[in-house]
Amino acid sequence: MSGRAAKILAWSLFACAVVLHIMAWVFTYTSDDATAAFDIASGAALVVLPAVGALIAARRPGNAIGWLFCAAGVLLAIAGATYGYAAYALTADPELPGGVASAWLTSWIFLPAIFGMPPLLFLLFPDGRTMSRRWALAVVVTLTGLLCMAGGAAFAPGPLEDSPVPGIENPVGINSASTVDGILLVGFMLTLLSVLLGTWSLVLRYRRARGNERLQLRWLAFSAVLFLLACVISSVLFQTRFAGAGQVLVVFAFSFIPIAAGIAILRHRLYDIDVVINRTLVYGSLTATLAGIYLGLVLLLQLVLTPLTEASDLAVAGSTLAVAALFRPARAWIQSIVDRRFYRSRYDAARTLESFTGQLRHEVDLETVGTNLRVAVHETVQPAHVSLWLRPEMRQS
Repeated sequence: MSGRAAKILAWSLFACAVVLHIMAWVFTYTSDDATAAFDIASGAALVVLPAVGALIAARRPGNAIGWLFCAAGVLLAIAGATYGYAAYALTADPELPGGVASAWLTSWIFLPAIFGMPPLLFLLFPDGRTMSRRWALAVVVTLTGLLCMAGGAAFAPGPLEDSPVPGIENPVGINSASTVDGILLVGFMLTLLSVLLGTWSLVLRYRRARGNERLQLRWLAFSAVLFLLACVISSVLFQTRFAGAGQVLVVFAFSFIPIAAGIAILRHRLYDIDVVINRTLVYGSLTATLAGIYLGLVLLLQLVLTPLTEASDLAVAGSTLAVAALFRPARAWIQSIVDRRFYRSRYDAARTLESFTGQLRHEVDLETVGTNLRVAVHETVQPAHVSLWLRPEMRQS
């Protein structure tokens, strides 16, 4: 696939996920059937997964990590949209077609994203390949477990799981409940094994890695252990009346995985997309901040100027001028926050140079200036050796 085609496909998947996410919220809240666990899962994953996936896939189309994020984001978006449509079609407007089919799709399509993306990510991060050919067997185990889980959930007889309307019978359920239960059990055990293998693979990568790669793997290794513990605990809770708590625990642990990957990308220059994300963070935060200031000033000035004039043009004009004046200082302030949080080395280097410049303005002793210059160069560039050569006439002066 060419680079241009990869970019088009990656950002098309991101746009598709966003549209489906919006549809999910519209249908869900129109039918007054919002559920906290589902909203947390879709909201956290759908914002982070497709965005990070599109950035990686557009820059590194040969790396499976980006496409894995995109696929998980789209699957969760489909699950959210079908859930919302089923809730609306089965409760608010029963004449709409496809309500039962949407509820059936919702009951199983989220499983590959929730239980497939984490172990595959742990096995392939960060270069998109397993550690060796033998570890490719773990990928086969993961895919087999997902197929069994999704297939068992799709063809299970009786009422649909996670349906927005209780009591909806599975339209394609098979009569042999024992067979389906066996397939689901095999799928669950293989999926749990794949999470264990993926976590162990990531831990081995972390132990063998050195330098920057070790820093990239640190946060994701922690998220892998956290997700494994959540799966083990939830597998026990699912057999009790605290099954809902187990579901929420898995959702929170799952949501931390893309956050950990994002930290690796932002703080340790993974995939060379840190500049893009830097600009996105800065200008996204800047837009939200200025928009909030603008709306607040418009309302405040209208309240203050109402006794003097009924026209709102003066309030709008004053707010526009104030926001225009705040653009540069607000951008510098937000940029410094982003640099200090995610680009600490560059932020420290800038502060060192500012300190050296301030000292240079007030220092006249040549030896002191030379010492300060060596310190500044060592802290910013971090060379193996620093030497300062001065011409003889400068020493004499």
